Amino acid sequence: MSTSSRQGAVPPRLRHPAELPFYVFMVVLNIIIIWAIVQAAIMLPLLPERLQDTGWAVTVRSAFIGLLLFVPALVVIRETQRASIRGTAVQLSPKQYGSLYETMDDFARKLGLRRRPQLFLANGNGTLNAFAAQATGHDYVVLANELFVNLYENNRDGLRFILGHELGHIRLHHVGLWYQLSVAYSERIPVLGPTLSRLREYSCDRHGAHLCPSGASGLVLLASGRHTEHTTDLDELVRQGQSLRGFWVELAQLPMSHPFTVRRLERLFKLGLFHARVRGSESETAA
Repeated sequence: MSTSSRQGAVPPRLRHPAELPFYVFMVVLNIIIIWAIVQAAIMLPLLPERLQDTGWAVTVRSAFIGLLLFVPALVVIRETQRASIRGTAVQLSPKQYGSLYETMDDFARKLGLRRRPQLFLANGNGTLNAFAAQATGHDYVVLANELFVNLYENNRDGLRFILGHELGHIRLHHVGLWYQLSVAYSERIPVLGPTLSRLREYSCDRHGAHLCPSGASGLVLLASGRHTEHTTDLDELVRQGQSLRGFWVELAQLPMSHPFTVRRLERLFKLGLFHARVRGSESETAA
């Protein structure tokens, strides 16, 4: 099967419509910041000697050195992170939790990923966490054992949704070196950086729900905790998301890297990506 035909099977609406325009804005802003640092560094030797050691000059000098070292530092961080994961986590394979490994393999094919990601099970020390990452020549996903233990036997669909969400980060190149470099500075601006992060999460939620439309319990787990995801009333939780509106709600979310969990759940039902429409929910399908 050709790459184009594999990718064509994935609906284009799986990327949040606001993500790409906002990313372009952040790239432009990142370029402006880098240009400003370079220009300031060029002007620094031309300043009078009495200004060479001022706080402003020290800041510019430090920013320029940081700019020169950023790429090699980021490469080192990415490579050592993967090395650490390989040394401390369990890598899944056809013989190591083979059913989940096969699910990952199937999802990777459905998303048209150009290479098969590696999948690891790590000790999360009690945290409900998963993340996708990349090193040279390798894409990989790490699942915390708290997610794994709670969902693997009792509710595999929730785990499949989480896995699909993380593979969405890989498909949309969120973990790529060039992507990270393209917003390295602008992403650190308060409000703007978290906004881009939330849009990425919405996009990846759509991937998880597309791959596992019955996986709503993956988000219920994040909202209610690891002991109550089976007893939480899903209809009521989605209605809670529908009522999550207002100035204070939006203000509270501004510094957050992830959208409110109940809002994420409500949006996926609203789009029809999760199965079983909730009684009384709106018929809209817009984001």
